[in-house]
Amino acid sequence: MRTALLAWLACIVALCTPVGAVAQKYPVRSIKIVAPFSPGGGVDTVARVIADPLSKALGRPVIVENRPGAAGTIGAALVAKAPADGHTLLLGTISTHGIAPSLYARLPYDAQKDFTPISLLVTQPNVLAVHPSLGVRSVADLIRLAKARPGTIAYASSGTGTTQHLSGALFEAAAGVRLVHVPYKGSAPALTDLLGGQVQLMFDNLPTALPHIQAGKLTALAVTSSTRALRLPDVSTMREAGLAGYEVTSWYALYAPARTPPAVAQRLSSEVRRILASPAVAERLREQGFQPAPGTPEQLGTMTRDEIARWAKVVKQAGVTME
Repeated sequence: MRTALLAWLACIVALCTPVGAVAQKYPVRSIKIVAPFSPGGGVDTVARVIADPLSKALGRPVIVENRPGAAGTIGAALVAKAPADGHTLLLGTISTHGIAPSLYARLPYDAQKDFTPISLLVTQPNVLAVHPSLGVRSVADLIRLAKARPGTIAYASSGTGTTQHLSGALFEAAAGVRLVHVPYKGSAPALTDLLGGQVQLMFDNLPTALPHIQAGKLTALAVTSSTRALRLPDVSTMREAGLAGYEVTSWYALYAPARTPPAVAQRLSSEVRRILASPAVAERLREQGFQPAPGTPEQLGTMTRDEIARWAKVVKQAGVTME
């Protein structure tokens, strides 16, 4: 009886605690950012760029934990079930929160209901990069070769259902060709096999592929965004290459579990936006091909809803489904 009474009193105290006091006490221990793809890829890079300044801002260690698999949905599901206290965060992507809701018949989380939006972090195009041994110098060359050798040219991706995969599926549909999709558990292992010639091409995130393109180890044929990339001004867009209506722009964002206290979410959002606006961090991201794009929790929530609707149409058009 005494235990039940104490528990009841604790609940009353918690309910009566001012929201501001919750934020004032936060954080009380280290914070974990779950990066749902393997180390060395774009998600991992962005997570680590913001982790150190966020640690300094909050006065607690911020640790990046990689949980790759199933196009990021394994890591996303882990965070969806974590305590809603702001100490476990997700570096979500267009794959986990835009594409997955329409791609998977049984997704282990609800991309909107199970998360508290914190802030959009960065946007980036994908780039169609090919191994030099393929012997193509343009999108037109690739289409001609793919039509002459249907079902024999392999493209890598960071996983089934990622923008890299969907970029390839859309390319097949728009160009009328048939390629072979080879999924990996992240950009880094996929890129390793592309550089080694085990696969012939990849619609990789620009920041990951950029150093190898600049070094001449890969040939960039086109970017998937509606405008040319600042870091590759001489590389055409897919639309300029003749594929009308083709556009894929990736994004990364920070989410917390649903029911995270509003004051904690606002504190995190304010700190992240300040970090992304700092010249040193912004320049570091731009040098790697990312475009900083900080926003409010409300803006990210609206964008997540709109992206789910947009990608539902793309997934249906591409004819891609997952169990």
